[in-house]
Amino acid sequence: MNLIENILEGLRAIHGNMLRTILTGLIISIGIMSLVGILTAVDGIKHSLDQTFSSLGANAFDIRRKSMNNNGDNGGTRRVYPEIDYDQASQYKELMSDKATVSLSAYVSGATVVKSATDKTNPNINVVAGDEHYLQSQSLNLSEGRAFSAFELENGVNVAIIGNEIKKNLFPKTDPIGDYITFLGRRFKIVGQLEAKGSSMGGGGDRTIIIPLETGRQIPRTGNSNLSFAIKTMLSKAEELDYVMGEATGIMRNVRQDALGQEESFEIRRSDSLLQSMNEISGYLKLGGFVIGFITLLGASVGLMNIMMVSVNERTREIGVRKALGATAFQIRQQFLIEAIVICVLGGLVGVFLGIMMGNGIAALIGDAGFIIPWLWVIVGLTICILVGVISGSYPAYRASKLDPIEALRYE
Repeated sequence: MNLIENILEGLRAIHGNMLRTILTGLIISIGIMSLVGILTAVDGIKHSLDQTFSSLGANAFDIRRKSMNNNGDNGGTRRVYPEIDYDQASQYKELMSDKATVSLSAYVSGATVVKSATDKTNPNINVVAGDEHYLQSQSLNLSEGRAFSAFELENGVNVAIIGNEIKKNLFPKTDPIGDYITFLGRRFKIVGQLEAKGSSMGGGGDRTIIIPLETGRQIPRTGNSNLSFAIKTMLSKAEELDYVMGEATGIMRNVRQDALGQEESFEIRRSDSLLQSMNEISGYLKLGGFVIGFITLLGASVGLMNIMMVSVNERTREIGVRKALGATAFQIRQQFLIEAIVICVLGGLVGVFLGIMMGNGIAALIGDAGFIIPWLWVIVGLTICILVGVISGSYPAYRASKLDPIEALRYE
């Protein structure tokens, strides 16, 4: 009997004992379903959380002027780093435009009084100037109105987006969109209103007014102070964060003209501490899922070995006939191994399909991650199936190959 004949004979034996094959395959399917299902669910949940954190600005980093530094404890010189000016921020944004989404903003004024035609607020309103990506970078949504148009951003038009508290104080019973407010010596038209942030966010967003970045640059500053621009760089993929941060550091050093060997005059702060914690947790979940799946497969392999032992006992006379006709111990061993592997692979394919369905179903209950096919875990699952087939079928195959043909022919 050559290999092809052995494979065909193994398939015929499987077909001849279909019920036993189905039951054995189900044992393997359950183990693979547990392994692939749990790992698929973890990948799906992680992908969903990645998208959520990305929309919240977690896949991002901020660049600001470095805080003042004291060199030496006693009598050391105090180094004051220059502000990031508009030209530097704009140059950085242009150079990074093909790698990430960059938002520029500037804190214009705090403790500002805002007036409408009939009323005014307490001096606790913050005014921020932002570009076309500012709302996205700060995870701010509009409840009414619209964002700034390209014309308004480019020409510094006096338009504003107000927070919820300003609307309540100045326009308690009317729609503020299209109305006018006055602050910092200028009259602004309201084009949008932010969603309420509430007390959970400290109420800061509710007491904020956003104006176009160019408009903020045109407002005269008190004294000799200049606007300091904040830069937020956002990425769509969290795994690229470290690489892009390295590029951003080099670009910003060049823009700021920091000398070689000198420390940076700016600081970069990551916004993904929560995402890092989540990645660490997902790693533990994957490990736990793998252990659970492995234990399930271990039980399945014991069950498969037991069924293969029963099969050897049932087919003792058949083995004696094959040996009498010239089949070698190697060919007998090969036949039973092929049967075990085929049963495992068939059960594994069913288990992979059920695991993908189960994993995506669990992930869909937590978030909208789309349909994920974890090819890595599919390959791992099928590889484990083959290993389980070899390990579980080895002893029964060895026992079958060692049967004495005369004793086997006498077996009833």
